Amino acid sequence: KEVIKRWVNEVQEAVNVKPIASYFNSPQTNSGYLGFSSPQPSGPQTIPSTSNITQYHALGLLYQIRQQDRMAITKMIQQLGGGKSGSGTSLKNPMALCMLIRYAVKVMEEDPNMHKQMYDLLEGWLRHKSDMVNYEAARAICEMRGVTAQQLTRSVSVLQIFLSSPKPALKFAAIRTLSQLALTHPASVATCNVDMENLITDSNRSIATYAITTLLKTGNEASVDRLMKQITGFMSEISDEFKVIVVEAIRSLTLKFPAKQALMLNFLSGVLRDEGGYDFKRAVVEAIFDMIKFISDSKEAALAHLCEFIEDCEFTKLSVRILHLIGIEGPKTPQPTKYIRYIYNRVVLENAIVRAAAVSSLAKFGVNAIDGTIRSSIRVLLSRCLDDVDDEVRDRAAMYLKVMEEEPLAQKYVKDDSVFSLAALESQLVSYVNDSSASGAPFDISIVPKVSRAQAQQENARPSAIETIVVAAPTRAGPAAPVQKSAEETKSAYAQQLAAVPDFAEYGPVLNSSNKPAALTETETEYVVTCVKHVFKEHVVFQFNVSNTLPDTILERVAVAMQPNDSGLTEDFILPVESLSQETSPQIVYVSFTRESPEEYVLGSFGCTLKFISKEVDPTSGVPEEDGYEDEYQLEEVELGAGSDYIVPSYSAFNAEWDKMKETGTSLTETFALSSMGSLKAACDSLIEILNMEAL
Repeated sequence: KEVIKRWVNEVQEAVNVKPIASYFNSPQTNSGYLGFSSPQPSGPQTIPSTSNITQYHALGLLYQIRQQDRMAITKMIQQLGGGKSGSGTSLKNPMALCMLIRYAVKVMEEDPNMHKQMYDLLEGWLRHKSDMVNYEAARAICEMRGVTAQQLTRSVSVLQIFLSSPKPALKFAAIRTLSQLALTHPASVATCNVDMENLITDSNRSIATYAITTLLKTGNEASVDRLMKQITGFMSEISDEFKVIVVEAIRSLTLKFPAKQALMLNFLSGVLRDEGGYDFKRAVVEAIFDMIKFISDSKEAALAHLCEFIEDCEFTKLSVRILHLIGIEGPKTPQPTKYIRYIYNRVVLENAIVRAAAVSSLAKFGVNAIDGTIRSSIRVLLSRCLDDVDDEVRDRAAMYLKVMEEEPLAQKYVKDDSVFSLAALESQLVSYVNDSSASGAPFDISIVPKVSRAQAQQENARPSAIETIVVAAPTRAGPAAPVQKSAEETKSAYAQQLAAVPDFAEYGPVLNSSNKPAALTETETEYVVTCVKHVFKEHVVFQFNVSNTLPDTILERVAVAMQPNDSGLTEDFILPVESLSQETSPQIVYVSFTRESPEEYVLGSFGCTLKFISKEVDPTSGVPEEDGYEDEYQLEEVELGAGSDYIVPSYSAFNAEWDKMKETGTSLTETFALSSMGSLKAACDSLIEILNMEAL
């Protein structure tokens, strides 16, 4: 790596390649006597490339060499950019210019101060002679965060020109970018509606699909009927991948124009009966689910279509989800009895998994039904399920028959919408198993917090890999930010991480951990530090995530010195980091304190100083120098508060908790000074953070 860095001058020359001499302007050869040319040196001759592809590879290597130096990257982009018009650039290869555009976008995202300069360069590239460069610049502007309608004008005009291009690749690229832009700026894309309507009849069905779905996003209510007729005509001619795109567009359009719900529902029910794979059918079912949830007028008709679908559904997962939804929404309808027949048909005709789901759905009708005749009919149907060949079906039927007889059981197992947080349950079970002293007592399930079913579904959709635990310094968010881990998943990962440290083996289970790492430095500084607090029964452990951003410096014996401003905590030990380089960042420094009175909750702030030995790295050999020097870096104070560090939420639904407080007569009135807040939302967000609240 260090050897390659020495080639920066040669790489720079390759980027600024000179134009190739042609036959007519080639330099004259040396003429000999009587005009005969002198002999040329023999051997293989290098034939220069006419595509200037060398610039593309040289630019990529130059960026890799300088990627740690933001100022050098910015200077390189400005030098090669060619100014506001883009005509002065020395880059002749279109792919090299496309790569330079992506580097410019990256700089613009990382440094807001360079936004104006980079945007001017992007606008200049919109007028380049290469279609590839024009499109890349237009796409970059359309995907900018916080882009305004005025900034989009020129890029949308370029994409509009591409819509009438004879090249299918250009048309497809332009219409796909406009389709994505229509989600956030439909008014800007609406100027291209006439051009997009011409693409509906395009021979390329992929282009036609994107055109019609984009028109659905940008059109008005009056154009919906005409567009829906055109969609119906070519649904059978496109692949499942593009069918999903069409269904997603109709799903958003239905919520935008609720008055057209009958037309949309008829279309969705029609395609639900067509041939298709699991992803396509799931997209249609999800769209109908949203109609049931957000458009009350469509509920009964949508449930009827779903009941017909499960009569001949080949996907077990979809059948189970539909049966679950019918069990929730069916009892709330004016005529719940018409759904029971469809559910019991699944008990008779389906596999064991669907039969078990059907039994649970029937039980919901029996528990929530007001009419006594319905309850007695459900008892008869569940009694027949006691003879099922599958033990899961028999057990569910027996349990629900018992539940229907006793109202407290029905309230607990059927009507209660809360479930245990699986991430918190996992964390508590891991702590219980690892704690040898706790083996004599049974596991206390009451300490596991509950969440609503909707919240649990959101958590199940998130990635649960422990590798994604947030220990690094905060980084910039990309164009498509990843789904954030829930608080319970993060705490569970922290608990496993702490269990791997032998020094904390006798501390017992972790009572609480910080939801988010607190930043103790700016993200642009040479040393980036964040802090996470872990509260045990008799100890408090501070986890400092330290990153070294200097490429030519190694830090050794990295530790954090903490000075509490108030008494109540006694420092036990510090677990330092022996060596920290840019490649090995981030690493963790632990500082442990003992709570002198475990019954009391110590509050206060801590002054923090990062201490280390700094050693320079020889750029030629890559070996750090033997003798370094001691240095320290002042960090922000760390706060230990009641709301964010000691309070562990264990509630699930607002109504249930509010009713409990009414019964116990618990109430407290406090006054907060919120005069510094700019809006009511800012005040609510601040209270939620200070008091460690959660949305219910």
